[in-house]
Amino acid sequence: MYQFFVEPDQIRQDHVVITGDDVNHIKNVLRMRTGEEIIARNGSDGREYHCSIMELKEEEIICELLDVSECGSELPSKVYLFQGLPKADKMELIIQKAVELGVHEIIPVVCRRTVVKLDEKKEKNKQQRWQNIAQAAAKQSKRGMIPQVKNVMSLQEAITYSRCAAVRLIPYELAEGMNRTREIMSQLKPSEDVAVFIGPEGGFDPEEIEKAMAAGIEPITLGRRILRTETAGMTVLSIIMYHLEQ
Repeated sequence: MYQFFVEPDQIRQDHVVITGDDVNHIKNVLRMRTGEEIIARNGSDGREYHCSIMELKEEEIICELLDVSECGSELPSKVYLFQGLPKADKMELIIQKAVELGVHEIIPVVCRRTVVKLDEKKEKNKQQRWQNIAQAAAKQSKRGMIPQVKNVMSLQEAITYSRCAAVRLIPYELAEGMNRTREIMSQLKPSEDVAVFIGPEGGFDPEEIEKAMAAGIEPITLGRRILRTETAGMTVLSIIMYHLEQ
């Protein structure tokens, strides 16, 4: 069943109103008709609104509200991905897959070895495109909410922002002790928020690792092989999802 995100004020007592780009998508791409059913979510309250299309108008679609249930697709913990800005379009792939794996927020981070330089205008345009990718991935994977892609932060800003998480991890190629990584992952608890820091191409500078450790962020190893930045995040998120999924 197709899923669409709506604003809270589009959910009424006995019906749901679909507006914006989704109108064209439903009418002209999916070619849906009255009587067909969809799922609407407002991206924040974790509920599924089961609807039936009643009326296809020019600029909106009116759907009868059939049932409301709790969404069961979210992880029991909030997972924050602090991603060192990569080159080219890698960030788009990272956002898409991170959303599929259950991430709560994605925070782009400028590190010492970051090659990409974004001026204010480029950053605003990029952030909007990244958010659109997150929304599309949330629809496809039937997420109960749309993960937010935050504005670009410096590493120090990211470290400060990460203090909301009980567990903070930073995969590092010089870290040792796979048993320690296994121990940390196996002890993750539902409702215990997790922050993961991933470096850009070339990884983190040793001074950045020291700064993170001084703030209480724990280095972990992901094995003996060096992973690309777009692979490392997916690896950690997959492990976290495995241990937290209920």
